[in-house]
Amino acid sequence: MNFEQVEKILFGGAPLAFTPEERHAVEASHEFLKTFAQDKVIYGINTGFGPMAQYRVPDPDLQALQYNIIRSHSTGAGEPFEPIYVKAAMVSRFMTFAKGMSGVHIDVLELLEAFINHGVTPFIPQHGSVGASGDLVQLAHLALTLIGEGKVQYHGEWRPTAEVMRELGLQPIQPHIREGLALTNGTAMMTGVGLVNLHHAFTLLSLATRASLMVNEIVASYDDFLAPQLNDLKNHAGQSDIARQMSELAHSSHCLLKREVEMYHPHEEAVFKHKVQPFYSLRCTPQILGPILDTLRYTRQILEEELNAVDDNPIVDLHTQTVYHGGNFHGDYVSFEMDKLKIAVTKLTMLMERQFNYLCHDKINELLPPFLNLGRLGLNYGVQAMQFTATSTTAECQTLSNPMYVHSIPNNNDNQDVVSMGTNSAILAKRVIDNAFQVMAIHFIGLAQAVDCLKIADQLSESSRKIYDAVRSVLPAFVDDTPKYEEIAAMIEQLRG
Repeated sequence: MNFEQVEKILFGGAPLAFTPEERHAVEASHEFLKTFAQDKVIYGINTGFGPMAQYRVPDPDLQALQYNIIRSHSTGAGEPFEPIYVKAAMVSRFMTFAKGMSGVHIDVLELLEAFINHGVTPFIPQHGSVGASGDLVQLAHLALTLIGEGKVQYHGEWRPTAEVMRELGLQPIQPHIREGLALTNGTAMMTGVGLVNLHHAFTLLSLATRASLMVNEIVASYDDFLAPQLNDLKNHAGQSDIARQMSELAHSSHCLLKREVEMYHPHEEAVFKHKVQPFYSLRCTPQILGPILDTLRYTRQILEEELNAVDDNPIVDLHTQTVYHGGNFHGDYVSFEMDKLKIAVTKLTMLMERQFNYLCHDKINELLPPFLNLGRLGLNYGVQAMQFTATSTTAECQTLSNPMYVHSIPNNNDNQDVVSMGTNSAILAKRVIDNAFQVMAIHFIGLAQAVDCLKIADQLSESSRKIYDAVRSVLPAFVDDTPKYEEIAAMIEQLRG
């Protein structure tokens, strides 16, 4: 499954289904494990879990063992994940089992499929995972609902799982061999959150690319900073692609200037009123957004690989007719990518905040009234207070960008002595992304206000005019001072959509 297919399931309402080949592989894996496990010692099937693996569990207690890992590990805390993140985690867990390397019964996949397609959201708290042995606590909460316990959100309401399952005609799973361990042992939560984060990060990058063109249109920049002859010399695909995208979007603009027309002829001025070169936050957007694009592309590769991986333990291999014990549940790949993703989004947010500051600061833009104020200076305040919100939110992003990947803490009687903290990393990246949409919303309001200050709406590129119209559908040009928090919230929702 690729990233676009995941997006269609998560955001486009496409159903999840598994193929006859996947069904056959799952059933064959289960039947093999059922036979192979007889008279052998296999971790998590007839032993305890983690450091308790040294203790043999007798046959009469094997089903209770699988229930116990689910119930004992349902110990999360904090706010629950929003439905979209839980849905993504369920897709990720489904994909692991569909490989037919986990030995689980087919009813696990059938119930996951039903939950995903019916919009049933298990209650999964955000705190609890250290990201090795997978997302044990969060996935235990998922497994808890699959055995008919705990609670789920259905049609926007939290209800007992058993009640919703009866309403939908669904039956809880009963552990057969290792379903409890398999459900809790993997990277599905961090991968799911990561996939949603990546979707939103690509949206933010697209918005930032358009905002960067619009701010250059507002100040009538020279367009040669987008020239391929310039940007391709840097040898970075992301930079060249951002410059090319901006240049294509600018094709219909009547605001950007041609340097060869304006400057490449004799001049008598001693001081040029129009800036010969804009500030870096305007001129260097391909160089700043380019590495962000490259980072998102690599993050996509890693998340696709993780989504299509077998990430539990042990692994049931029909080809070699054996069971392998290892550590595919370890979340370092996702953890590292989420740290890089949040750094990239923070840098994007910093760029937007600096562009907004440029528009607000009449002493540096030498073109617009202070704080884009269309009223009376001193009496009215324009976007002055919005800048406080944009600046403080950007600062929080900068603090949150400290890496989680290097903050391993040994636990589990030091059995888990090096852990990934992958879900924590993904959650922090989620917070940075949420913050970025807030700053972006304020910046777009400022861009539209600047357009009205200069009365250049009809001269903008088609892309920038669409942005302007979208902002003005939420918040008309304003002179009087009124609360704007509801309009900012509405703008955020429009940008996320």
